[in-house]
Amino acid sequence: MSTAAEFADQLRTAHLRVTRPRLAALAAVEARPHADTSSIIDAVRAELPNVSHQAVYDSLNTLTDTGLVRRIQPAGSVARYELRVGDNHHHLVCRSCGAIEDVDCTIGEAPCLAAPAGHGFIIDEAEVVFWGVCPDCSTASS
Repeated sequence: MSTAAEFADQLRTAHLRVTRPRLAALAAVEARPHADTSSIIDAVRAELPNVSHQAVYDSLNTLTDTGLVRRIQPAGSVARYELRVGDNHHHLVCRSCGAIEDVDCTIGEAPCLAAPAGHGFIIDEAEVVFWGVCPDCSTASS
């Protein structure tokens, strides 16, 4: 687990002001990988009871925009957040309970996949979501 001082250094390195909502949001995302916005707001408010929902939303948007936090949104899911950034990893999503797990890049380095040529895009990221049933749900249904 990171310390408040480490999070403050990350904010400064990203040229952001160090604020209590941003520090609390980073800590909440670290403690709850793939948590949704509501869960992050609840965690931040447990630490800062008077913080507004908007302050947490703004913090998450800023942290995402600067690359300190990654926002993912598998099909049919609300936005979720994680601190694992910059490695272009993928995700496993359980169709039953919605659990999400990280999976390392399947082929080499980012963007991990080769898109068809001829479209003129310079590709820097590939987002892959693997869907299935997690071990807990598969044993529960047996």
